[in-house]
Amino acid sequence: MRDAYHEELDSIGDGLVEMARLVGSAIGRATTAILDSDLKLAESVIEADQKVDDLQHDLEARAIALLARQQPVATDLRIVVTSLRMSADLERSGDLAQHVAKLTRLRYPARAIPQDLHATILEMGQLAQRLMAKAAEVIVTKDVDLALQLEQDDDAMDLLHRTLFQHLMDERWKHGIETAVDVTLLGRYYERYADHAVAVAKRVVYLVTGEHADELQTDIQPEIQSAAGVEGA
Repeated sequence: MRDAYHEELDSIGDGLVEMARLVGSAIGRATTAILDSDLKLAESVIEADQKVDDLQHDLEARAIALLARQQPVATDLRIVVTSLRMSADLERSGDLAQHVAKLTRLRYPARAIPQDLHATILEMGQLAQRLMAKAAEVIVTKDVDLALQLEQDDDAMDLLHRTLFQHLMDERWKHGIETAVDVTLLGRYYERYADHAVAVAKRVVYLVTGEHADELQTDIQPEIQSAAGVEGA
C-alpha cells in the first residue's frame, strides 16, 4: 500500500512535468504563429490547450483522492497541496499561450505585429519558453538554487516588456491604435506567462524547504554580502 501511495505521488509530479512541457511548446509555437501570421499553427495551439486542461483536471482529481484516502501529513501533504497550486499556474500559462494564438487568428490574414517589433516579440517568446523549460527542470530535480535563479531570469522579461512600451510611447509610432492595443496585450501575455513560470519554481522551493522563496532569498542575501566583504578585505 505504501509503495502504491508513493507511486501516486510520483505520478502527480510526472503530470506537472508533462503540463510544463506542453505549455512551453505552446508558447513557442504561438510566437511563431503570430510573427508569421500562420493561422494553421495558431489553430493547433488553440486546440492543444484542451490537453493541458484535461491534465490539470486529472491531476486535481488524483490529488484530492489522495488527500481523502491517505490523509497525508508533513512533507507529503506539502507535496500534494503545492502540486495543486503548480497545476493552476501551468494551466494559466497554457491559457496565455492560447491568447497569443487567438490574437493571430483575430488579425489574420494581416500581421498583428509590426515588423519593427518582430525581434522584441521573438525574444520574449524564446525567453518565455526557456523559463518554462527551466521550471520543468526544477520540478524534476528539486534544485532550490536553480529555482531561485528564475526570478532573476524574469528580470529580462520585464525589461523586454518595458521596451515594448517605449515603442508605443514614441512619438514616431505610426501603426495606429488597434495595433497599439494588440501589442500592449501581447506584452502582458508574455510577462504574465513568465510570472507563472517563476511561481512554479517558487512553489518547488517551498515544497523542498518548507520556506517561501522570498523569505529564503532574504536569509541568503546577508550571507552573500558578508562573503563579498570577506573577499574584498
